[in-house]
Amino acid sequence: MPDNSLSLNKFISNTGRCSRREADKLIKEGRVTINGKVAILGNRVNSGDKVLIDKKPLKAKPRTLYLAFNKPVGIVCTTDEREKKNIIRFINHPQRLFPIGRLDKPSQGLIFLTNDGDIVNKILRAGNNHEKEYQVTVDKPITKEFIRKMGNGVPILDTVTQPCQVTQLGDDKFKIILTQGLNRQIRRMCEYLGYNVTRLKRTRIMHVRLSKIPPGKWRELTQREIKTLRHLIGDSSKTEEASTSISPVKKDRVKKTKQSEKEETPIDHFEGKKPKWMVKKERNKKRKWRPGR
Repeated sequence: MPDNSLSLNKFISNTGRCSRREADKLIKEGRVTINGKVAILGNRVNSGDKVLIDKKPLKAKPRTLYLAFNKPVGIVCTTDEREKKNIIRFINHPQRLFPIGRLDKPSQGLIFLTNDGDIVNKILRAGNNHEKEYQVTVDKPITKEFIRKMGNGVPILDTVTQPCQVTQLGDDKFKIILTQGLNRQIRRMCEYLGYNVTRLKRTRIMHVRLSKIPPGKWRELTQREIKTLRHLIGDSSKTEEASTSISPVKKDRVKKTKQSEKEETPIDHFEGKKPKWMVKKERNKKRKWRPGR
């Protein structure tokens, strides 16, 4: 029969309590027991064994989850229990999850939920340039001027939205791809241009599409989708600095460096052979010769 046991230090580290090295230290100190007996280095744990640290049972680390959920209209993207229609209560998943970003109450479509706090800001920061795609219906016919202005950027919330891709899909319907996530951004952009949104649906986040998920239903991301997600956010920043390419201090440093290089590097305005007076001057400079010496 195959041996399905685990080394004790690996069993402890797998719960997320500590590293293997730290687990070995706990074992050496006699703080770990297996089935009531003090453990020693090299012990193994079988299914059904009861492992305690300081007489307290180990809590297993929950499996990391990534859900794609088709949020219906009327559901609120909050974990606040005071909100009766909050997204967590609606999904009613046994694991403790939280949404990545939000869709406002009148909107519908794709939203991620996870128990992996490390990826949240990496996906949300505008400076990380992760795309989110929407299909939008408005209350009157769309013009070419509307599409152009939406794509070039619209002044809202004391800023101007970043340039984005906007494609007309029908008389009153368009597709927009954003890397920003300003509060009610698309609705505010449309309102500025004299339009009201009647339907807003998010159809894609990065490489994951809403596909055939019915409203109110969810699915776990596939292993392939998770692998691609981790690859895409691998170089992403979790901090606000992601939104600016170079900080003011660094910009000043770069500017000074370029200026120094410019001053130190002689400019040769002559192509081919230099005039005799310049050749003589350069030769004298190397010899440190000056008139009168």
